[in-house]
Amino acid sequence: MKKMKIDRSNYLFDNKALLVLIIPLVIEQLLAVFVGMADSIMIASVGEAAVSGVSLVDQIMVLLINVFAALATGGAVVAGQYLGQKKQEEACKSATQLIWFVTLCAIVITLIVYAGKYFILHGIFGKIEPDVMQHANTYLLIVTASIPFMAMYNGGAAIFRAMGNSKVSMQVSIIMNVINIGGNAILIYGFHRGTEGVAIPTLVSRMVAAVIIVVLLCNQDLTLHIERTFRYRINWSMVKKILSIGVPNGLENSMFQLGKILVLSLVSTFGTYAIAANAVSNAIALFQILPGMAISLAITTVIARCVGAGDYEQVRYYNRKLITITYIGTTCMVFLIFALLPMILKAYNLSDLTAEVTRQIIRFHGFSAIFIWPLSFSLPGTFRASGDAKACMYISIFSMWIFRIGFSYLLGKYMGMGVFGIWVAMVIDWVFRAICFVIRYFCGNWKKKAIV
Repeated sequence: MKKMKIDRSNYLFDNKALLVLIIPLVIEQLLAVFVGMADSIMIASVGEAAVSGVSLVDQIMVLLINVFAALATGGAVVAGQYLGQKKQEEACKSATQLIWFVTLCAIVITLIVYAGKYFILHGIFGKIEPDVMQHANTYLLIVTASIPFMAMYNGGAAIFRAMGNSKVSMQVSIIMNVINIGGNAILIYGFHRGTEGVAIPTLVSRMVAAVIIVVLLCNQDLTLHIERTFRYRINWSMVKKILSIGVPNGLENSMFQLGKILVLSLVSTFGTYAIAANAVSNAIALFQILPGMAISLAITTVIARCVGAGDYEQVRYYNRKLITITYIGTTCMVFLIFALLPMILKAYNLSDLTAEVTRQIIRFHGFSAIFIWPLSFSLPGTFRASGDAKACMYISIFSMWIFRIGFSYLLGKYMGMGVFGIWVAMVIDWVFRAICFVIRYFCGNWKKKAIV
């Protein structure tokens, strides 16, 4: 029997629209990851202790970035579903609430980080060498001031993506990263400022990016824009909708990052070489999953709009299409990194032991990412965009504590696999998550969770 051809001419996103959305997201993610790697390469000129100190604090910063990205995702889902229902005024109200709410939350978190600095450096990171502690302390003091600006930028970028305009967030990201890299080069190589030379440009670049993106969002001609006022009145109904996605997603991301931080205390017991190998591996591994991270952002935009329109046939179609693109993109990127790995490791100027351990980790992570990562991290994007964020949170947190942390200690410490065992435990976590998310997708309960 001949299969009927489905007419998709009236679908919300044609191939051109998807390319216009995805390509800037890939470039933006590439820049973000490249800057992270460039930072670590530049700081490597100060020594492995500096690399270790900065990488430890960066784990805290990534935790906070994930919190704000989660809240931004909540705002993007709400705005996207309203746009799918053709309720532009409500979508703009949700955008305004998002920017104000995440900024106020970020200011509170900044004060908490400064107040708890001693606990972060000595309680969470455990016993580390004095020179590593000194670099970590300097970096934390400066970069913490950038938290509110980081939140504003994430919220603004999410709003532009929600309206299908990822080009603007890419352009602002380019400006931010040029300031960051240029500042690093000047302060580290020109003025020999060491850890300060990495931290100060990070702060300045985030301030500039936040101001630019908020000013752009004040353009009332945009499909999504924010109110031009300094008077904020919280709309609890709207905020609750944002939080219904943002809180579960934030808890999931925070617990995931917290797991990495807790595991870092284990890594630190293996010695400075292990901390450095883990830090460099984290930077390189981000490149391997970069296409997936970009397309996951696109999934939020596309699926939220389809759910708002109440068209789950389009949801299924775009889910299959975008995850397939993720598999192809991840495979290409992994093999590109494999080809460039000798040059990358040489640029880091690592000791022979650190370089060899890093090489083993990157090869293992790369092949694992090709087969498992899209189902573990791209597929749940469809659930969140549909309003089913709690299920993702429960699955991810359970998997993280049992497999990511539990197996890290089992494999890394008790079975003597060291830092490599930490990465094996991470992939075991991916496998469990992937199985759970695939089962939930075919069960279909996520289709009943629309929030607007």
